[in-house]
Amino acid sequence: MKRFIGFIKKEFYHIFRDRRSLFILFGMPIAQILLFGFAITNEINNVDIAILDHSKDATTQEIINKISASKYFSIKQIIDREADIESVFKKGKVKAILNFEQDFSQNLIKNHNATVQVITDATDPNTANTISNYINAILQNYLQQQNKHIKIAYQIIPETKLLFNPELKSVYMFVPGVMTVILMLVSAMMTSISITREKELGTMEVLLVSPLKPLQVIVGKVVPYIFLSIINATIIILLSLFVFKMPVQGSLILLGLESVLFIITSLALGILISTVSASQQTAMMISLMGLMLPTILLSGFIFPISSMPFPLQVISNIVPAKWFIIIVKGIMLKGVGLGFILKENLILIAMTLFFIGLSVKKYKIRLE
Repeated sequence: MKRFIGFIKKEFYHIFRDRRSLFILFGMPIAQILLFGFAITNEINNVDIAILDHSKDATTQEIINKISASKYFSIKQIIDREADIESVFKKGKVKAILNFEQDFSQNLIKNHNATVQVITDATDPNTANTISNYINAILQNYLQQQNKHIKIAYQIIPETKLLFNPELKSVYMFVPGVMTVILMLVSAMMTSISITREKELGTMEVLLVSPLKPLQVIVGKVVPYIFLSIINATIIILLSLFVFKMPVQGSLILLGLESVLFIITSLALGILISTVSASQQTAMMISLMGLMLPTILLSGFIFPISSMPFPLQVISNIVPAKWFIIIVKGIMLKGVGLGFILKENLILIAMTLFFIGLSVKKYKIRLE
């Protein structure tokens, strides 16, 4: 019995001595609860919208002010021509455009009805539906206030138009997200155990005394996985095209190149995890638990980032998957070119260089 108690004490000492194990045991569950609690929501907040006002009268201005005053929408842009609608959506910031008809106020007074077109970005069907419902609710509230003082009720008729995914197929939202999650987790996990395997097998000493520079070791471990991940990405894209019938409005070559860029970013992150992990088990746990939830919850894959609390919106910017999902949706559903996703590309390149540089630095520390 004493031996058993002593063994239990030893296990406790071993756990509390390893800070990484403590973080996995206590830190990650807390982080998961907070992420699920704040990120999982069907509500929308501060969604960027644009206004196309052909009428420019007092009534349309009242409605615009009412929508802007709500916590749900933020007027991002005022556009003047219908020809600008598609280019505004392709930039990826604006999620809906309100198109007021000509002589809106006159039609409302004389004919007792007027039309406003609600154009939404349906690459995310759930968000598009929610935005339409919220705008309709605000319009109905405005009408109730106006109709208190008149005998014949006014009517504002909203006409909803869904761009890029008019049939609201949810697969158009999930395929880019699933593609991102798979590439991130598989690529990161494959490389995260590479250096830790060397430590556990005792072959790290061979690398330490070899004439190879740290950068050469890091790149040498990444290159084989790049080719394996490209095969993985090719299979995913083919399944998307032929099984899920995903459209590719843009360049298939550009989509392939962007996938390679994201794979390299994910592999670089995996190498960084590998250099700071003491064992393969720790590396795999960090890859699974530390990357899976942020990739799913903070990338805009399922839940709109604009509806999350501001701290989580800031944190989402350091999640590589967020930028890749924007790229994939832009190419496949909107048909954008490199000019529209240049910022996202630069961010992924900067992240890749940062991960590789930090990995080399950590590897140097282990050499000393």
